[in-house]
Amino acid sequence: MRTDKKHPGRAMRGFTLIELLVVLVILGLLAALAGPRVIGYLGGAKSDSAQLQIEEFGSALDLFKLDVGRYPSSQEGLQALVQQPGGIDRWNGPYLKKKEVPKDPWGNDYRYASPGQHGPYDLSSLGADNREGGDGENKDLVSW
Repeated sequence: MRTDKKHPGRAMRGFTLIELLVVLVILGLLAALAGPRVIGYLGGAKSDSAQLQIEEFGSALDLFKLDVGRYPSSQEGLQALVQQPGGIDRWNGPYLKKKEVPKDPWGNDYRYASPGQHGPYDLSSLGADNREGGDGENKDLVSW
């Protein structure tokens, strides 16, 4: 047993291999229990982010309508929020902070139609699977 140079007569203690292994096993168990929950929160965050973006688009579309007198047509699409479409004089954009129309959190384009089936416009994201329907991360996120 070695002694501490600063405090003679006092033995220096370290961790044994068994103690280190026990700590590693405990940390492994905690990671195994918490890991799936963390991944679930990350997945839910993407859905929440997409819903917030849809709401932001809705505000920008309302501003476009106030200036121009109508919502962008399906042909003009969401691009009309960042670039002035031809033939519109009262456009006072860009209506989004970014220079490009953002994609949804899964890298897909948002779907926009005006007039919509559910209101003056329909705006949606198809979720992680980029197909209609689904639940969880694959659930469609809509403006109506």
